[in-house]
Amino acid sequence: MKAVRIAWRITVLNFRAQLEYRTEFLLMIAIGAIWQVSVIVFATVLLSRFTGMGGWDSSEVLLIPATRMLAHGLFVLLLGRVHFIGRQIQEGRIDIYLVRPMPVHRQVQLAFFPTNAIGDLTVAAGLMAGALSRSDLDWTAGRISYLVAAVIGGMLLEAALFTAVASAALRFPAADYWSRWLEELLGTFGSYPLNVLPNAVGGFLTYGLPLAFVAYFPAAVLTGHGHDTGVPYWLAAASPLLGGLAYLGARLLWRRSLSAYAGVNG
Repeated sequence: MKAVRIAWRITVLNFRAQLEYRTEFLLMIAIGAIWQVSVIVFATVLLSRFTGMGGWDSSEVLLIPATRMLAHGLFVLLLGRVHFIGRQIQEGRIDIYLVRPMPVHRQVQLAFFPTNAIGDLTVAAGLMAGALSRSDLDWTAGRISYLVAAVIGGMLLEAALFTAVASAALRFPAADYWSRWLEELLGTFGSYPLNVLPNAVGGFLTYGLPLAFVAYFPAAVLTGHGHDTGVPYWLAAASPLLGGLAYLGARLLWRRSLSAYAGVNG
């Protein structure tokens, strides 16, 4: 509880520091929202020009980007500073963190408050509200609980992927560039039913880079397409659990990589 109180106090101070510059604070929120404009355009075109995609109707497809964006917004808010670890390694800041009486990963997450996450979450919440309002599904307590678990699992899976890249950067600082590639893939392919892509691409985004488990598989299970995803139904349904397990594995990899860290200059 003491660690939680310290983390909360630092977060509040970081937030107040952001508020000292009101114009920049509002601009960062706007940037977070504008960054998602491609998804907004996709949703608008989908709903106005097409009846569906890959055997999914438009309201079902809309649930995929809504789930992905909400998971991404929570990742940016709660765990997203891991995305900047590679840069901090190259600048030698990790060496400073190592001499402080607080875990390095926690120090990274408390380095600043991600104001742009407010914009991300605002757009994501609006898109999710639109997806749910257009859905014909009976939103029982079980479905709602699964959707919540899917969003949390998607957040943890995204965090696991970027934590794995950060762990690689501890050994090979140039690996930081992989995070940009990963971010591009998440943004490009995370909003579509993967069955519209070639089988090789869909297989890579399932077993190579498990992007399908962030939003596609959970949305498929919720909308009744879980048996048509190309993987066993139980595997698609277990997406939220796999996100949690992936994050635990990534944190173990981080600890192991940090223990072998020898400084940015070796």
